[in-house]
Amino acid sequence: MRIAHFSDLHLLSLEGARFLDFANKRWIGGLNLLTNRGRHYHAHVFDALIADINEQGIDHCLYTGDITNLALEQEFAFARERFDRLALGPAEITVLPGNHDTYVAKGADYFTGYFADYFEPDHDWAWDDGDAWPIVRVRGGVAIIGLCTSLTTPWFTAYGVVGDEQLARLRGVLLDPALEGKIRIVGIHHPPAGSYARSRIRGLRDRHALGAVLAEVGAEMVLHGHEHRDLLHLLPGPDGAEIPVLGIQSGTYEAGKPERRARYRLFDIADGAGRGSSIEISTRVWDPAAERFVAGDPAEAIAA
Repeated sequence: MRIAHFSDLHLLSLEGARFLDFANKRWIGGLNLLTNRGRHYHAHVFDALIADINEQGIDHCLYTGDITNLALEQEFAFARERFDRLALGPAEITVLPGNHDTYVAKGADYFTGYFADYFEPDHDWAWDDGDAWPIVRVRGGVAIIGLCTSLTTPWFTAYGVVGDEQLARLRGVLLDPALEGKIRIVGIHHPPAGSYARSRIRGLRDRHALGAVLAEVGAEMVLHGHEHRDLLHLLPGPDGAEIPVLGIQSGTYEAGKPERRARYRLFDIADGAGRGSSIEISTRVWDPAAERFVAGDPAEAIAA
C-alpha cells in the first residue's frame, strides 16, 4: 500500500470577495497576503502535485490541513474543484482542517459544506451523536485516524486544541480490537511534539494530554502540517516504544528557499504488513526549473 501525505496548500481565491469580508480577523491575513504569503504559495504548484500524485500509484492520501488562506467560501470552492482532479476520489483522500480553515467561525461550516465526503468515516466508525471527530478510515492493514485541532482563535494567534471528548474517543479507537495488528496512522494539523508544539501562540494547547494517550495505547505514526517544515520528533509509546511524529513542508510553496520548497511524502507499506513492519519513506519535491515534482534526495526520507 502506498500512502501520500501533503499539507498546507493555502489556496487563495478572492473572486467575489467584498470589503465586509475583511471586517474581522481576515484583515490580518489579508495584510499578510499583500506583504508575504501571497507571493509564496502557488495554485499552479498544486496543479502539478495533483498530476504527480495521479501518476505515482498511490492508494490513499492524507492531507493535514490549511486548505485556504482566509476561510473565504470562494477559497473552499476553488480548492474543492482542484481536489476533485485527484483520481483517487474522496473515499481515498482524507482531508483534515487547519487553523486557516477556521480563520473565522464561518470557515468551519464552509469546510464541512465543501469537503464532508473527504472526511467521511467508515460506516462502522461513525459516532452516534453525529460528531465527526476523530474520523477512522481502515484500508487493508492500515487505519487512518484523523483528528481536528482547528478552531477560531483570537487575533494574532493560531493555536490548536484536540479537546477532552476527542481525546477519549481517540483512546478508544486506538485500543479497539478491530484495529488489532493494523498500522495506526494518526493525522493532525498542529504538531504534538517539539518546540513548535510548545508555542502558546501557535502550538497545540493540549499536547501533553494527547501525548499521555499515545504513551498509554500507542500508534505507529503521527503525521502533521502547520509549520511548513520537514520535522521529525519522537513521542513515548507503551512499553518503551517510540512513536515517530513527522511534519511536512507546504504543498505549494516556492520562494527560492530549497529547504522550504513544496513537496509531499510517500509511505510504502508491504502487502500484509502489520505493526512493527518497516515502512519505506520517500519524498517528491517541486522542481521550479522543470515545473514538475521529482524524486527528492534520499537523505530527506526520514526512516520511521
